[in-house]
Amino acid sequence: MNALRKLTVRPLAGLPMFAPGQSIAQAICASLAAAGDGLRGGDICVIAQKIVSKVEGRTVDLAALEVSAEARALAERTGREPGMAQAILDESAEIMRPHPAAIIARHRTGHVLANAGIDASNVAGGDAGTVLLWPPDPDGSARRLRAELEAACGVRVGVVIADSMGRAWRIGTVGTAIGCAGLAVLEDRRGRAVDLYGRTLQATVIAVADSIAAMAGLAMGEGDEGTPVAIVRGAGRWTCGDDGPGAAIGLRPVEQDMFR
Repeated sequence: MNALRKLTVRPLAGLPMFAPGQSIAQAICASLAAAGDGLRGGDICVIAQKIVSKVEGRTVDLAALEVSAEARALAERTGREPGMAQAILDESAEIMRPHPAAIIARHRTGHVLANAGIDASNVAGGDAGTVLLWPPDPDGSARRLRAELEAACGVRVGVVIADSMGRAWRIGTVGTAIGCAGLAVLEDRRGRAVDLYGRTLQATVIAVADSIAAMAGLAMGEGDEGTPVAIVRGAGRWTCGDDGPGAAIGLRPVEQDMFR
């Protein structure tokens, strides 16, 4: 039998309400130091997309957007405000399913999700039309954060930028990795492992980064908890010395989409 692994998740307290230009890495180190702790080799820092977008200045005032005829038609079809429809179009490579419940879009990064990831929750001015967009390059953001954390702490760590997404045919959202650095995004066990009866696995590819994001999301919360960062320990077997391929490698190619 394989040795059992112990994974722990620790949400960080005392983090600021992030603003453009602030250092997430410095805030993480300060929070850990205040608790008498620090990053350890093999730790994975799971960071909510919202604070990454905030420090990167990705807020938009919907009222300031110039609305196209296409956006007005999309707004009328789905019951959205015209400015929101325009923002979704601007952030999307493809509108896949326009519906009053959600506009399912393929984001410019390749991720498929509701409303191109645009959100007003936990955003100052959200009631007045201020929304937050995704980082334009989540994997690049994760690599920069990893470099800052490793420079500050002197240990090898992994970084996951996570957002909550819905899933086809399932109710509810789950934490999902949209940007990664320093860890394996996937673990391909096909032909490399056996089941309890010695049969070689034929189809098992583990979504490592998504699993870590989902686990951390439960600890971080999605409301007024104020804990947008969590440290996952015990997952060092999936960290790597370089930045790794990034979360984009976990996206199914369009030509393999069986449900279009």
